[in-house]
Amino acid sequence: MAEQELELLSSKIDAGVKAAIAAAIERHRQLGQSISIMQNGKVVTLTADEISAFQNQQNSHNKINLID
Repeated sequence: MAEQELELLSSKIDAGVKAAIAAAIERHRQLGQSISIMQNGKVVTLTADEISAFQNQQNSHNKINLID
């Protein structure tokens, strides 16, 4: 595969992973379930009510990893 094709494939995979994570987080929020994330090297559990703020923060920083 040419390097350009690999870069395109990589960006499509990244987009798919980000979409899947966003869908999982939204599903947890809708079901009233908490999620656990890694933030600043520590595990933090967010309640369903706190997830909206997390989603806004994630859109701003895009560096928080889902642990769920």
